[in-house]
Amino acid sequence: MEGKSYVFRVLSANRHGLSEPSEITSPIQAQDVTVVPSAPGRVLASRNTKTSVVVQWDRPKHEEDLLGYYVDCCVAGTNAWEPCNHKPIGYNRFVVHGLTTGEQYIFRVKAVNAVGMSENSQESDVIKVQAALTVPSHPYGITLLNCDGHSMTLGWKVPKFSGGSPILGYYVDKREVHHQNWHEVNSSPSKPTILTVDGLTQGSLYEFKIAAVNLAGIGEPSDPSEHFKCEAWTMPEPGPAYDLTFCEVRDTSLVMLWKAPVYSGSSPVSGYFVDFKEEDAGEWMTVNQTATANRYLKVCDLQQGKTYVFRVRAVNANGVGRPSDMSEPVLVEARPGTKEISAGVDEEGNIYLAFDCQEMTDASQFTWCKSYEEIADDKRFKIETVGDHSKLYFKNLDKEDLGTYSVSVSDTDGVSSSFVLDPEELERLMALSSEIKNPTIPLKSELAYEIFDKGQVRFWLQAEHLSPDANYRFIINDREVSDSEAHRIKCDKATGIIEMVMDRFTIDNEGTYTVQIHDGKAKSQSSLVLIGDAFRTVLEEAEFQRKEFLRKQGPHFAEHLHWDVTEECEVRLVCKVANTKKETIFKWLKDDVLCETEKMPDLERGICELLIPKLSKKDHGEYKATLKDERGQDASILEIAGKVYDDMILAMSRVCGASASPLKILCTPEGIRLQCSMKYFMEEMKVNWCHKDAKISSSEHLRIGGTEDMAWLQICEPTEKDKGKYTFQIFDGKDNHQRSLDLSGQAFDEAFAEFQQLKAAAFAEKNRGRVIGGLPDVVTIMEGKTLNLTCTVFGNPDPEVVWFKNDQDIELSEHFSVKVEQAKYVSMTIKGVTSEDSGKYSMNVKNKYGGEKIDVTVSVYKHGEKIPDMAPPQQAKPKLIPASASAPGQ
Repeated sequence: MEGKSYVFRVLSANRHGLSEPSEITSPIQAQDVTVVPSAPGRVLASRNTKTSVVVQWDRPKHEEDLLGYYVDCCVAGTNAWEPCNHKPIGYNRFVVHGLTTGEQYIFRVKAVNAVGMSENSQESDVIKVQAALTVPSHPYGITLLNCDGHSMTLGWKVPKFSGGSPILGYYVDKREVHHQNWHEVNSSPSKPTILTVDGLTQGSLYEFKIAAVNLAGIGEPSDPSEHFKCEAWTMPEPGPAYDLTFCEVRDTSLVMLWKAPVYSGSSPVSGYFVDFKEEDAGEWMTVNQTATANRYLKVCDLQQGKTYVFRVRAVNANGVGRPSDMSEPVLVEARPGTKEISAGVDEEGNIYLAFDCQEMTDASQFTWCKSYEEIADDKRFKIETVGDHSKLYFKNLDKEDLGTYSVSVSDTDGVSSSFVLDPEELERLMALSSEIKNPTIPLKSELAYEIFDKGQVRFWLQAEHLSPDANYRFIINDREVSDSEAHRIKCDKATGIIEMVMDRFTIDNEGTYTVQIHDGKAKSQSSLVLIGDAFRTVLEEAEFQRKEFLRKQGPHFAEHLHWDVTEECEVRLVCKVANTKKETIFKWLKDDVLCETEKMPDLERGICELLIPKLSKKDHGEYKATLKDERGQDASILEIAGKVYDDMILAMSRVCGASASPLKILCTPEGIRLQCSMKYFMEEMKVNWCHKDAKISSSEHLRIGGTEDMAWLQICEPTEKDKGKYTFQIFDGKDNHQRSLDLSGQAFDEAFAEFQQLKAAAFAEKNRGRVIGGLPDVVTIMEGKTLNLTCTVFGNPDPEVVWFKNDQDIELSEHFSVKVEQAKYVSMTIKGVTSEDSGKYSMNVKNKYGGEKIDVTVSVYKHGEKIPDMAPPQQAKPKLIPASASAPGQ
């Protein structure tokens, strides 16, 4: 009941029963129910400063026990709401700080009490964050620009703050220095920041003050100017430049602009010098050592964070004029969030420069310049500004538009930027514009061809992307072809592949092949020219593949004849066969003559080999392997000649070089021979012999040669000069295989001594006594006949000739006589032979180097007797007699 107090406790229960009760609550008095407040009413947002907005709203209809309000904001178009306050505020007005200048926001409000928060209020109208409208601040920097003795031309700088509205003009007041009252110079505002004041008294001193006006009213006037004396200027040098302004202030540079002197002196102004110094420094420094003809200059290499002041001096033919007034101090530091001009191309292909400024006010204006001169050429440019975005469009961009472009935004804290349009950037923008105005379908692959294994030719290309509505055409020699048996055409739009397959490619298909694609506004075309050599290449390949396909339907060579060299230095011809059967016949032929082989090739194994054991020029020729059965036939040919033969020799050289033995010494009667054994050697191999690393050529003294299993170098009649290192080299087309031997010291001495012995022995053998020929080993003669044995002997010196019978000396007589003529013709005569003359007759031929003995068996038979059976006579074989031997039986 209302007005009474109650306490409470809680018990828990399960199937087993109730728990103990909880602790008792504090006493609670029953009251009326409080509900959440209703939503606040209309929300109104208004401008305040560059970063804040004033938000006001109507209180809710039900605001019982209200604790306050919460304000939310979001950037227009995002729906990303954020709280503006973290504690309830008790008033229905709140200043929201920390907003982004130039951004557009929406606000809403919620009321809160002890029970909870209300629904959101209706959203405010969109508001742009910028300062509230006020009168402008005062102009400053009043400068005397010219004086003719009756009038003065004044210049000044625009106010630093416009008050949020464009400045409509200026009011100028004047007074003579000794007067107290100010007099109005112009009754209506003057738009330019320069004004000529007439009706002045020559020689008098004047001062001036200026006030700016906008929609909010007339602002405070400037401080009075310096005292200017009304005295005609007659100096030949130019007067001061004026209206020094700065833009594009960055961390180490800035761009400075000024206006030309009103008074040019006695000759036109030809250039300007710019001076600068740190704000508190005493000495001026000149930026440019040569006068610039421009009325702007980019000053670089400044120190970040330092403050500088500047002035300008104009120059004419008579010299340098008086400097301008010192500029206001400039802090060299890039503003946070500084933006630059961007170049781009819109959806229609129009080229533009763009700049955004979120710090704009209603009084702000974009000013586009080329070479820092305001652009006013409607024929070449178009400027579009919407809100805080401005674009400079090029109507017909070409090389004439190259240069520096800049933009500045008035009524801001010096927001400005520049962009250099150089030839590379011009080319990039024009290419991009052309691509948009004349869109093309990008191709992953241009039109190409491939040949299938049956000789079919496929023409294809691939686009980056094709929509379902894309269409295409195949054109051959300016005639469109459609999908048919001869030209099977299809397109996979998912992959972008368009193809045409021709089953039979013939001589009639020479020409130009083109694919044209259209996809909406975009289009593309790709062509392939198959004329002349290019066409013949495709045709030959297609014919080859078709024939290959047909060939492989029967027994065929999977790998055609090729060769290698075995470890035994044999050349092996190898081929692989496929699709064979038992009835298939295989043959090896050389120059169309059947080659005899030890065993028939195993066709089931699929590899056939023919060995050429010791390759030489006699093996030149055409080698052919053939396959044949009822399904067809195939052949593979290898010509062993020319380069193939040379390559085989190099491959054999590789095997032989790797297996070559060390060099060995062999002494001969002619000299010392160095020899290298190997598996096979032939003259065509590329070998070299070197002595002391110098190549040796074959000569009478140094002879180079070899056998089938050895290469040698013969040193004829060696001398001391032949000592040293000898190297044998065999080249295999890539590497040199070398074997070396040092023929010096003991090795040379021992070899030389053996050579001398062999030489002496050979000389003795050459010059010893010997029988050149003429005597038989057996002679049969009848009794009573005369036996005459003749022969030729040789020896140097002339040999001694001695005859023996049965190893006994023969006594010369009428019956037995010996004759030696010219020391070489020897004859023995036995007159009237008897049976006693039978026996073994020996002739010894000998000189100081040795000799030899010839034995002749003489058999005498009587008249009427049968001739004895004896083997047919042979030429008698001599027996060697050493130089020291002298006994007749030896």
